[in-house]
Amino acid sequence: MATIKDIAKKLNISTGTVSKGLNGARDISEALRHQILDTAAEMGYTKRGAAKPENRKLCIFIENMDYYLEDDFGYDIILGFKQAAFNENWAVEVIPVSHLVQERHTYDRFMISQGFSGALILGFAYDDPWMTFFGGTHIPTVLFDHHLTGNPMVGFVGSDSDEGIELAVSHLVSQGHKRIAFLSGDESSMISEFRLSAFKRSMKTHGFSLLPELYASSSYSAGADPDTVLSLINNGATAIMCGSDIIAYSVIHACNALNISIPDDISLVGYDDLPASAATNPALTTIRQDRLMIGKSGYYTLYSIIQGVSLSWNLIRPTLVERNSTSPPK
Repeated sequence: MATIKDIAKKLNISTGTVSKGLNGARDISEALRHQILDTAAEMGYTKRGAAKPENRKLCIFIENMDYYLEDDFGYDIILGFKQAAFNENWAVEVIPVSHLVQERHTYDRFMISQGFSGALILGFAYDDPWMTFFGGTHIPTVLFDHHLTGNPMVGFVGSDSDEGIELAVSHLVSQGHKRIAFLSGDESSMISEFRLSAFKRSMKTHGFSLLPELYASSSYSAGADPDTVLSLINNGATAIMCGSDIIAYSVIHACNALNISIPDDISLVGYDDLPASAATNPALTTIRQDRLMIGKSGYYTLYSIIQGVSLSWNLIRPTLVERNSTSPPK
């Protein structure tokens, strides 16, 4: 493990200057402080005393994901992570971030300057500035629903999209559906790619295919607009598989507005099993992600990396929750 002396020697500066740079002193230039932090990250430096119980800190960076309320998607993930971390005497700080924050602060610099030993990353998109840093970071990091190759310091957690989508497609096919539409989430999201690919594979396994006119994308946060839903139905879909429960809720609202009955006219399956899904009208059939276990898995994966055990994919098994939004097609 690198020391302050090692950093000072590499930069040909005094240990005192290195200490100032690491601790945010204002009597050195911003450029030199950045150079010190970057070198510290490159050499795998950890602040002295960071392993002591009173100094053990992890953080959760979150973007594009609600997490304040129990019904919010991120709530249980954060709760599970905190429960597992607190049991082993880690303090956890949740930090909302934006593009602007990521542009102003490089990931490694921020982590070292704040004394964090590792981080869980939630809700990031492909175009987030920090995504380019994760491929080369020396900081233990775990990404939710994203995957990068080649960096042993970065692990990944989520639920098994292949298994989840297969459960949904098998359920619909067993009811007699053949023309199954797929309503995806944001196309800039890696999980959208995973679930779309999984849907195509599952349909092929059952002897069908995803027809171009039965595919559309929408937003994980805003859902689909009524015109998109109507188009899928007019193109002959007898069932719609959604990339998230939020998208499925928007389908329910659109069908109500268009006087289209679920499941009599169109069957509907969501993905997530948010708490509200049991109370929709009709109650939503969906794929359940155990978000509490995902959060705990995120901590276990992160702690393993901190301990020098490089873990890659860690996927929680999803389950099918059958409710009232699916039935055999007319």
